Amino acid sequence: MQVSTTDKMISAIIYIAFTLFAFICVYPFYSIIINTISANDLSAKGEIVFWPKGIHFQNYVDVFKIPGLWNAFVISLGRTVIGTLLTVGASAFLGFMFAQEDMWGKKFWYRFTIITMFFNAGIIPWYLTMRSLHLTNNFLAYVLPSVVAPFFIILVKTFVESTPKELQQAASIDGAGTFTIFYKVILPISKPILATVAIFSAVNQWNSFQDTLLLVTDSKLYSLQFILYNYINQASSLSTMVNLQNAGSTAMASLSTKQTTTSIRMTVTIIVVAPILLVYPIFQRFFVKGIIIGAVKG
Repeated sequence: MQVSTTDKMISAIIYIAFTLFAFICVYPFYSIIINTISANDLSAKGEIVFWPKGIHFQNYVDVFKIPGLWNAFVISLGRTVIGTLLTVGASAFLGFMFAQEDMWGKKFWYRFTIITMFFNAGIIPWYLTMRSLHLTNNFLAYVLPSVVAPFFIILVKTFVESTPKELQQAASIDGAGTFTIFYKVILPISKPILATVAIFSAVNQWNSFQDTLLLVTDSKLYSLQFILYNYINQASSLSTMVNLQNAGSTAMASLSTKQTTTSIRMTVTIIVVAPILLVYPIFQRFFVKGIIIGAVKG
């Protein structure tokens, strides 16, 4: 089939537009990465634009020596794993139950849950509630408030409603109860939507820092994102501290590896962002299928 000149021009424009859009999305991450492995004196002057210069990896070695970073990484990893598992489990079960016609008080409980998406009391009442529940300076403050997520429940509910009713009816005739149907019938066929919920929940947990800012004063419970927030604000003093540590070694750091405010900020940013960027491709094949099926009732 012959393609007209007009169609070729339109296709070329579309390719160019999407290429530019992809470049705009990718370049900020690329720029940060090449600045973290380039000579720090050149990076501080803004001379690293497209290609790294004076490649070295001392920035990462030095940043990992900063006190509290590893502990914050463990806290963030723990809240992400535990919080995601709890959110996925609760969303799966509640979404399944709200899809059952014979659930007692279904309309009331469903509306009672969904209304929280549109109305909230504000930060101060939320903080007072969390304090009254003894969730200040408590690891549970990271995972319990996010267990019931209305948006995820809606996705799972819509997905369950799109599955053949005959599957549940056949299991019920064979004597399976509600929990058996949920565990042995619904969960195995809900992997795409549950993977989608897991991605959203994991990203939310990993990137969250406001709960640490408002509820936590114990440095042992600081999350990695909160540490990043503090480090970016204190990058100048941190670079001085690291340089003093390196000055005590036998080999004095050259200008290319001497820490600067820019090198500290960019290196910590990569350390915080990299884990979630590595995890996302693993679930990507489930993402599109899950979000489409979970959003449109078949």
